Amino acid sequence: MATGADVRDILELGGPEGDAASGTISKKDIINPDKKKSKKSSETLTFKRPEGMHREVYALLYSDKKDAPPLLPSDTGQGYRTVKAKLGSKKVRPWKWMPFTNPARKDGAMFFHWRRAAEEGKDYPFARFNKTVQVPVYSEQEYQLYLHDDAWTKAETDHLFDLSRRFDLRFVVIHDRYDHQQFKKRSVEDLKERYYHICAKLANVRAVPGTDLKIPVFDAGHERRRKEQLERLYNRTPEQVAEEEYLLQELRKIEARKKEREKRSQDLQKLITAADTTAEQRRTERKAPKKKLPQKKEAEKPAVPETAGIKFPDFKSAGVTLRSQRMKLPSSVGQKKIKALEQMLLELGVELSPTPTEELVHMFNELRSDLVLLYELKQACANCEYELQMLRHRHEALARAGVLGGPTPPAPAPAPAPAEPAVSEPALGSDPSKDAIIDVVGAPLTPNSRKRRESASSSSSVKKAKKP
Repeated sequence: MATGADVRDILELGGPEGDAASGTISKKDIINPDKKKSKKSSETLTFKRPEGMHREVYALLYSDKKDAPPLLPSDTGQGYRTVKAKLGSKKVRPWKWMPFTNPARKDGAMFFHWRRAAEEGKDYPFARFNKTVQVPVYSEQEYQLYLHDDAWTKAETDHLFDLSRRFDLRFVVIHDRYDHQQFKKRSVEDLKERYYHICAKLANVRAVPGTDLKIPVFDAGHERRRKEQLERLYNRTPEQVAEEEYLLQELRKIEARKKEREKRSQDLQKLITAADTTAEQRRTERKAPKKKLPQKKEAEKPAVPETAGIKFPDFKSAGVTLRSQRMKLPSSVGQKKIKALEQMLLELGVELSPTPTEELVHMFNELRSDLVLLYELKQACANCEYELQMLRHRHEALARAGVLGGPTPPAPAPAPAPAEPAVSEPALGSDPSKDAIIDVVGAPLTPNSRKRRESASSSSSVKKAKKP
């Protein structure tokens, strides 16, 4: 006779130890035999991820259910919470070939398309994009009281508003479809002016007192002038286009020269201020006693611009320094100024590297600073003389051409700076008199003329300094 253990062994039931010992079968063992088995297997079968393997790679190789990696994406409820398609979970929604009408059409045309069966009888979804312009409607009484115009008849006004409704205020199309045989020939501006004038009148008449009105306004005169100017611009000849481009280029040159002249005047003013400040400072140092010289120099140190000579560095840091380092020119002094300074020192008979005593270092630095300031002042003066000479030549050329009134001025005396020709060479297709009229602000300096003038000014300044 078979016992309960034999029955449990045949049915592959693994109950608790008490039930196994007693050999009895419970109701739960027969109804739900898989739950306890799976629970037992899940408790016993546990695997650990190997060290060094990423979690994503391990998830592809192993899962709790020991399933193989899926070939297609599926929603298993594990891993990342990504929305995935649940294929086969519901029935496919049926589609139906059904007729529809477009509310935007007034001819009642019938069309067919595929649509879901649940949407049968609904309006055409794209009908909401049919936006129409609200053209005002007026009565006979309103026309006679407010809209009457001697230049327009009521039939012509009705025809205009009918076309406005048909073509959604596309006035170019309205003008093309306008009945010019039955009515007077009108332009697009005339049609717009009449339409917006009526809209403004009706808005004022029908407005509720105390409300803000948005009255459309159309300036027909401005529109006609705009189109006339556009037509003139379009009908320009190639010669007129070339002349306009030439005038624009000359205007840009004039503005560039004006800015350059303003910059030069500012630099010259800085140099003059620096020279005056340096002279006043030295005059004050001579009057002050020697003991109070350092304190007064620190207390009343004037604000000297950066362009005033040379600004030598101060060696106030701790440690041992050579006095000759104070004679080293800073990097802010360009090579051009350094060469001019050396040339001036050689002409004056001063050594380029004297013995660096305290007094000699101080005096040598002051001498070089004054020479650089003198060089800059001479350069600015030569620039001003050259510009003045150019303006004299151009004034003389304009007077000879008869542009300026009055007698012809006498020929100016020759200037030390090289001057360019009085009138620049005209461009192709341009008038020489036009160049003389436009280019009255002076031409920019060429590199060769600037170098020659700088060398001449430096040599002349040194010779003047040598004279007693």
